[in-house]
Amino acid sequence: MIIGTAGHIDHGKTALVHALTGVDTDRLKEEKARGITIELGYAYQPLPNGEVLGFIDVPGHERLIHTMLAGAAGIDFLLLLVAADDGVMPQTREHLEIIERLGIARGAVALTKIDRVEAVRVEAVRREIVDLLATTRLAGAPLFPVSSISGDGIDALRQHLFEASERLLRRSEQGHFRLAVDRSFTLHGTGTVVTGTVFSGSVRVGDELMIAPGGRRVRLRGLHAQNQPAESGRIGQRCALNLAGVEKDEIERGDWIVAPPLGIPVERFDARLALSAQASRTLRHWFPVHLHLGAAHVMAHLVLLEGDRLAPGDSVFVQVVPDRPIGALHGDRFIVRDAEARQTLGGGRVLDILAPARKRRTQERLDTLAALEFDAPAERLGRLLDHAAWGLDLDRLQAAWNVPDLGALLSLDSRRIGTGAQSFAVAQSAWLILEQRLLQGLADYHERSAEELGPDAGRARRMWLPKLPLPMFNALVAELIQGGLLKRTGVWLHRPEHDLTLSPGEEATAERILPLLRREPLDPPWVRDLAKALDLDEAAVRRLMRKMSGQGTLFQVVRDLFYVPEAIERLAGVVRQLDAETGGVRAADFRDRTGLGRKRGIQILEYFDRIGLTRRVRDTHRLRADSPLADPAASVDRA
Repeated sequence: MIIGTAGHIDHGKTALVHALTGVDTDRLKEEKARGITIELGYAYQPLPNGEVLGFIDVPGHERLIHTMLAGAAGIDFLLLLVAADDGVMPQTREHLEIIERLGIARGAVALTKIDRVEAVRVEAVRREIVDLLATTRLAGAPLFPVSSISGDGIDALRQHLFEASERLLRRSEQGHFRLAVDRSFTLHGTGTVVTGTVFSGSVRVGDELMIAPGGRRVRLRGLHAQNQPAESGRIGQRCALNLAGVEKDEIERGDWIVAPPLGIPVERFDARLALSAQASRTLRHWFPVHLHLGAAHVMAHLVLLEGDRLAPGDSVFVQVVPDRPIGALHGDRFIVRDAEARQTLGGGRVLDILAPARKRRTQERLDTLAALEFDAPAERLGRLLDHAAWGLDLDRLQAAWNVPDLGALLSLDSRRIGTGAQSFAVAQSAWLILEQRLLQGLADYHERSAEELGPDAGRARRMWLPKLPLPMFNALVAELIQGGLLKRTGVWLHRPEHDLTLSPGEEATAERILPLLRREPLDPPWVRDLAKALDLDEAAVRRLMRKMSGQGTLFQVVRDLFYVPEAIERLAGVVRQLDAETGGVRAADFRDRTGLGRKRGIQILEYFDRIGLTRRVRDTHRLRADSPLADPAASVDRA
C-alpha cells in the first residue's frame, strides 16, 4: 500500500513519517537548512506479513502544489495532517480538494503537535476536522491525536496503517505495465534509474518497455520494488527501474514507462471536468490552465463541449489540449489549476485519448462520451457499440483503455471482425444496415448506369461506406458474396441479377480491338486511334470498351486508355518487385523498369492506388498489405 501525506506547511508531515518509519524523507541540504520539505520524500515500513508500506511525503507550501500533485496521483491511502496549534489552514483545504478530485476515498487523519496545546484545543480542532471532512469521500475517517516529539499516539496510528494495508484488496495485474516517473537519476556503475508508482500491470527484469509520450524503446535491466531488490514489480508498488538504452537527461518527471502497446502520445483528450465550488471564476472556451496528470505538469487549454461557460460547482464534458503531447489513458484522474498556478480549479477523469479535433460538440459525440463514463469495460463497450454506426477499432480501444482482450467482452448481439493486428467490433443491427446501404447503393448505380457492370470496390466504399474501415468493408463484401447477394467480376462489384452481355455485332468489333491492344500491351493505343484504325465511330468504340471493361475483359486506366488483363498483371508484378526491393515505388523507378514515359507511369501508378493495390505516401506508392493483389499469386482480374 502506498500512503501519501497531505496538509499545510509546518504541520509535521515529515516528522510524523520519521516517527512512523525511522526515515528522514528530507534528503536535500536546502530542506535541512530551511526546515521545510521542497521535494517528494520516500520512506518504507516493513509489515509483519512480509509486505512493505510505502510513504510519499509531499511539500505543504502553496508554491509547491505542483510537486505535491506529482506525488499524490498514485497513492492508495491518504494521511491528512492538521496541527493542533494552527487547526485547519489554506493548504489543508487545497490538499483535501485535490485528494477529493483524484478520487482517493481511503485515509486517516493525524492531529499533530498535541504536545503544544491543551486538551480543550485538541477537541476543538478535532471537531473542526470532522466538519471539514463531512462532505468529502473521507467523511468518518478515523482521527489520531499524535505527537512526533513525545511519541503519543504513534503506535496506534502505525497499527491502524498496518491493518488498513491488510484490508486493501490486492489489485488485479491485468492490463499492461505502466509507471508514472517522478524522479530520474544516474547511479555510478548502474546507469539510468527512474522511480515512480506502478499504475497498472506488472513487469519483470529483461522486459522491453517504452518511454511515453516520446516513444523511445528501453529494456529493464534491474529493479527495486518497495525499496527491496526484486525480479518483478506490480500495480500498487513504488518501483525503481534501472533502464538500458536511455540517458538520465532523456527522461523526466511526468513521463511514463509503459509496455509498448501503451506508448500512445496524447495530443488532446476528452474528459468530464468538475469545477470546484470554491473556484474564483467561471471558465470559458479555450481557458488556459495548469494540467496535472500522473506526475506530469503542463500548460493546457480547455474546450467546453457543453454550453459556453462552466460555473463553480458544475461539471461538463471538456476537451483538454496540452501544449505538448503527454501520456494518458482512459480513467486517469487529473487536476487543473489557474494560469497563475495560485488556485486549484477542479479536476476530472479522462474519457477518450483518441478525441477528434473536429465535430467534437455534436450530439453523437456527447453520446459517445456519456457511454465512456461507465466504469465496467463490458458495459462501456456495449454502450459504445449502440452509437457506433461504423463499428469500433478494438485494437485502439484496448490500448486506450488498457484492457487486454476487449473482444472477449462482446455480447451476443455484436460481432468481431478480423483477428490479430487488426480487430473490429460492430453491433449486429449496425452490420445489417451497412449491408443494406451497400446493396441499395449498387441497385441505384445499376439503374443510373446500366451500361456499366458496377464500380470497383474502392469506389463503392468511397460512395456508400466512406467511414467504414477497409478490413470491415472487405469482410462485408466477402459475406455478401458468400451469401449470394453480391457478385464480384474482375475488380467490379455488382448485384447478381445485373450483368453485361455483348451483342453479336459488339462481339465482332471486340475481336478486332483486342489484337490491336495486345500488339503493344504496355503502351496500347488510345480510343481515338483505335477508332481511326478500324474506321469506326469513336463514341461507339468508347462505349464498347467501357462495356468490355465492365465485363473484366479490359481495364480502364484513364478515360480513353484501356489495357488487357495480362498487361496490367505484368505492370503489377513490377510494382510488387520494386516495393520488395526498396519499400515503395517511385514514379522514376517505375518508368525506368517498364520503359514507359513518366506521364504514363504516373497514370498507371495512380490507377493501382484507385483499385487498392497500392497507396500514395508522399512521393512513393506503397504496396497495401491488406490488398488481395499484394500476393504475387493473385491475379488482377480477380481483385
